[in-house]
Amino acid sequence: MLDVNQYFDGKVKSIALQTETLPATVGVMTAGDYEFGTSQKEVMTVVSGSMSVKLPGSDTFQTFTQGQSFNLDANVKFQVSISADTVYFCTYE
Repeated sequence: MLDVNQYFDGKVKSIALQTETLPATVGVMTAGDYEFGTSQKEVMTVVSGSMSVKLPGSDTFQTFTQGQSFNLDANVKFQVSISADTVYFCTYE
């Protein structure tokens, strides 16, 4: 069964699924600035578009583009800035 989630007044939408090995989400973020929190380890991959991310412990944003990934520990917050619709795939451990 697929679960659809939306955040930030519908500007971020994701569909939760179970892959062969890990739970995951695939989603879209529209232009905007967002702050997310994690409850478990995550690996986020940009499928289409780009996102500027301020990772935990960093003072600057780093841009990730199509095919690039970044890792997040559990129980952290991170900021994302999106300039155009961006598709992502995220796995959870």
